[in-house]
Amino acid sequence: MAEHLRPRRRGITSLGRDDSVVVVGLGRFGQALALELAASGVDVLGIDSDETIVQDLNGRLTQVVRADATREEVLRQLDVADFTHAVVAIGSSMEASILTSSWLLRLAVPHVWAKAITAAHGQILTQLGVHHVVYPENDMGRRVAHLLRGTIADYLDLGGGFAMVTAAAPEAMTGRPLDKVGFRKKHNLNVVAVRQPDGSWGHATGETVLAKGDTIIVVGPAAVAERFMEMT
Repeated sequence: MAEHLRPRRRGITSLGRDDSVVVVGLGRFGQALALELAASGVDVLGIDSDETIVQDLNGRLTQVVRADATREEVLRQLDVADFTHAVVAIGSSMEASILTSSWLLRLAVPHVWAKAITAAHGQILTQLGVHHVVYPENDMGRRVAHLLRGTIADYLDLGGGFAMVTAAAPEAMTGRPLDKVGFRKKHNLNVVAVRQPDGSWGHATGETVLAKGDTIIVVGPAAVAERFMEMT
């Protein structure tokens, strides 16, 4: 697989047919990730120190092994450097996560992702040079909090201070073209798509006229998007 390696880039990259992923840490997050990738045809090597987990995933991933990923010699024996992507999904030990991420970077894996347990953990991973740091528990907690409020159908943190909200079209936005409503100018939010009551989706433009019962997708600064329903 070494011939498929590419230079490191910090931008988001999609997986190609020749790409491969090593997932270190097969807890709930790591397992869900590894199994989803495998189901989509990606070559996946799973690594975990728990024999029970390894046995359960045997045959469900391209390869799964019981090993200590904090040791450089172990990663070299598993040819981890030949993989195009690596995900450190260790959630039980910040030290193990940091050490494993460090070795993956030293082995020059082109794209290293890591799960952060805390903000401080994420900061250390970023300082190490990890290309993508994710906060699954934090992101899911915020999403569920918004869903529990009942006015938002879905919430997704896009990173970089932006978020995407799916919600019922407020009555104040119905009956007039979006350009006339002045939603973007007033709130710095964009309506990017509309779903009508029959379930069909369509792109939103300045000429789009919302009706009662429509569902909209709004994108903009997270702090503003989170208050989306309060200001309508």
